[in-house]
Amino acid sequence: MAYVNLKEIALIVGVVAACYWNSLFCGFVFDDVSAILDNKDLHPSTPLKNLFLNDFWGTPMSEERSHKSYRPLTVLTFRLNYLFSELNAVSYHFLNVIFHAVVCIVFLKVCKLFLDNRSSLVASLLFAVHPIHTEAVTGVVGRAELLSSIFFLAAFLSYTRSRGPDNTIVWTPIAVTVFLVAVATLCKEQGITVVGICCVYEVFIAQGYTLPILWDTVLQILRGKGSIPYCMLQMLLKLIVLMFSTLLLVVIRVQVIQSQLPVFTRFDNPAAVSPSPARQLTFNYLLPVNAWLLLNPSELCCDWTMGTIPLVESLLDIRNVATISFFCFLGILLVFSLRYAGDSSKTVLMALCLIVLPFIPASNLFFPVGFVVAERVLYVPSMGFCMLVAHGWKKLSSNSVLRKLSWVCLSLVLFIHALKTLHRNWDWESEYTLFMSALKVNKNNAKLWNNVGHALENEKNFERALRFFIQATQVQPDDIGAHMNVGRTYKNLNRTKEAEESYLIAKSLMPQIIPGKKYAARVAPNHLNVYINLANLIRANESRLEEADQLYRQAISMRPDFKQAYISRGELLLKMNKPLQAKEAYLRALELDRSNADLWYNLAIVYIELKDPTEALKNFNRALELNPSHKLALFNSALLMQESGDARLRPEAKKRLLNYVKEEPHDANGYFNLGMLAMDDKKDAEAETWMKKAIKLQSGFRSALFNLALLYSQTAKELKALPVLEELLRYYPDHTKGLILKGDILMNQKKDIRGAKECFEKILKMDPNNVQGKHNLCVVYFEERDLIKAEKCLVETLALAPHEEYIQRHLSIVRSKIALLGTGEAATIPAEKAAASEGGKALPEDLKGAKNENLKAAKNEQRSPRTTNSDSNKGQAKPKKQGEKNNTDKETKKKSTKEIKDIEKKRVAALKRLEEIERILNGE
Repeated sequence: MAYVNLKEIALIVGVVAACYWNSLFCGFVFDDVSAILDNKDLHPSTPLKNLFLNDFWGTPMSEERSHKSYRPLTVLTFRLNYLFSELNAVSYHFLNVIFHAVVCIVFLKVCKLFLDNRSSLVASLLFAVHPIHTEAVTGVVGRAELLSSIFFLAAFLSYTRSRGPDNTIVWTPIAVTVFLVAVATLCKEQGITVVGICCVYEVFIAQGYTLPILWDTVLQILRGKGSIPYCMLQMLLKLIVLMFSTLLLVVIRVQVIQSQLPVFTRFDNPAAVSPSPARQLTFNYLLPVNAWLLLNPSELCCDWTMGTIPLVESLLDIRNVATISFFCFLGILLVFSLRYAGDSSKTVLMALCLIVLPFIPASNLFFPVGFVVAERVLYVPSMGFCMLVAHGWKKLSSNSVLRKLSWVCLSLVLFIHALKTLHRNWDWESEYTLFMSALKVNKNNAKLWNNVGHALENEKNFERALRFFIQATQVQPDDIGAHMNVGRTYKNLNRTKEAEESYLIAKSLMPQIIPGKKYAARVAPNHLNVYINLANLIRANESRLEEADQLYRQAISMRPDFKQAYISRGELLLKMNKPLQAKEAYLRALELDRSNADLWYNLAIVYIELKDPTEALKNFNRALELNPSHKLALFNSALLMQESGDARLRPEAKKRLLNYVKEEPHDANGYFNLGMLAMDDKKDAEAETWMKKAIKLQSGFRSALFNLALLYSQTAKELKALPVLEELLRYYPDHTKGLILKGDILMNQKKDIRGAKECFEKILKMDPNNVQGKHNLCVVYFEERDLIKAEKCLVETLALAPHEEYIQRHLSIVRSKIALLGTGEAATIPAEKAAASEGGKALPEDLKGAKNENLKAAKNEQRSPRTTNSDSNKGQAKPKKQGEKNNTDKETKKKSTKEIKDIEKKRVAALKRLEEIERILNGE
């Protein structure tokens, strides 16, 4: 067993750091978005067992849309990153660089088994700086390659110790090898291929067989001319253990994917769906393409799918020459390594094993893969390539004539590769830089044009994004996703007609019905979103709701497990006032995913629509069990508790609102509703604090301003209420209840009859039939001693509300006063004279009491509103998920136990919520 000294380790770590230091400044790009940013398995709230139930991207392995890439240990390292730094990209890139350095050091140790120290170091340094590795090292998802390689090489090193003295078997290293193979496979699938390398090592390196000797031995045994040698028996026993362990791993792996291969489209891997001989010719041509990338990594691209490499459709295609040349060269090396004994042939054989065997899973030989070429899958094969180069350099440098030239060439190659790697890292700085660099290499890949468009779309640069999406449709006219992107961008630009046309083109490209064929096997799940997007677009038109529903049902018929279709249809059915059907849609979606907190939330909204607050609260609680920080479930369940009128629920409602404001510290709605809860609990000082906080966060918060003024009026601080009402009326001059409350305070506290009169007259100007405003104006006339006008006013008010007893009583009092004064003229005498005729009394006590009673009644009605502020006041829709509901800008009365049972009022409130969610959906 060879050893690595500290100087070699220091040199390798220094070179890796020099090549990859700038990767720390890169963000999450390309596949990192799905694997890191959108992967809930990284969150501490997700149970650890989910890592072993979901694929690399966080999708359950049981779902059709799963890529079936099972790498739970790699995801576990992402989760550890998230635990320490959440989504700080620096820590993720830093750990990748460390893993790459570890791989380089372990690879050096492997090289020393077959090369001298100097050549081994050359191979390791070339591996450390090779530009083909930037995708595996600088791309965070490349960690799967890095981790798998560490355990891959460790498993091989362990196996090399399994041979004891006199060719005996040492079982401990074999057991460790099997364990490490399993770990490598749980990091990435190609880890299992190390078993093949161990088998080749055992036969041709450890036992020293060449192919002719092995063949002769086997023939002798088969002819009965000799017994099986003891060393061969030992060898066979070890190989059987290795193969049995491998078979067991394969069986487990097949069970994990539930015997289903992932669904890829013809755009991902065009050759995989091509007829013969194009399929075979193209797959064989891809082998020299990969070899050329190792030999000349000058033009690297992050995505080689779609039209990047045109199909080889004819035997006369000139590219077949490259294929034949590659196989000839590979065959020569293979013959040399298997036919002849010696250290050189052993080195070449192990290099070929490292090149070929780990590449087999990506070769399309046994099953189709979702890419044409992927640079990161060359990470392990490049080890064999570097060993071959180092071995060849050793042969050249041993020649005295070529020694200096070999050193110069080696130095030049290492330096140029290091510079290329350093420069290539900057391409991974952002999605825009990455995909623009790819377009410089390849302009025939529609996916690259789409991805640049996505990067610009994320920056809200829709006009430029549209140009790239349109170019994608021109490069690949039958690309469904490109037309969907064009439609979505037109929608973002409010060009709905063009958006619908683009969606219809995408829809026309979907596969047609074939009897006996299952759609799920022929349609990429994300392409079905064309039905969802088109339906979401046209349902903005009230006359086309049925058409939108038909599109949702068509998507469901094509894929009965299409969860998003059920969710979107449920939202539409609520809008169509079909809550029972919406309930069925959400229940069907829950059958597919019971761990989705958003679905339980949506179902709760349906129960609110069905006027079943008890069930609604149960579903809110279920959503919070799955996601304790579900913001809208926290907020709306707290409102439901508050509106129930049950004082026992108020502490829990307050707790949820406090959690909500922790999640959304800048949302004034949370603080406002905390203030309303405090008012319900008669905690006036606390209520005042929350209301002021809400108003500070959102100037002109109508409901908070009004209820703060109401709070002041309830607590004998009417004069403090006036400036609050002034601010309210500055933003909302037609706020009727604010005007009534202001008039009340002006009349009772400020004795400003004129100001109060202006308030009530303004109300009647806006709404001549407002009973409260008109009655209070009648009281103003009485205060002005204009009894005839007061009488006429009360008669008109009584006509508006003939069943209001207090108006009738007040009218009788006024008429009695007129009768006491004797004549009609006396009814209009100045206030001073009337007061004198009554012995100094300006107003009879009974009518004054009636007036106060009336104003108190009006005031109490003002105390009733419990409002939430619409997001339209903020000019921006509140964030939501999958059809989650938002509160509207409404003023609903404070609910007593009796009022809670008023079904009609609750129906109106629910309809307002639905109108608001539709407004948000249409504004996406």
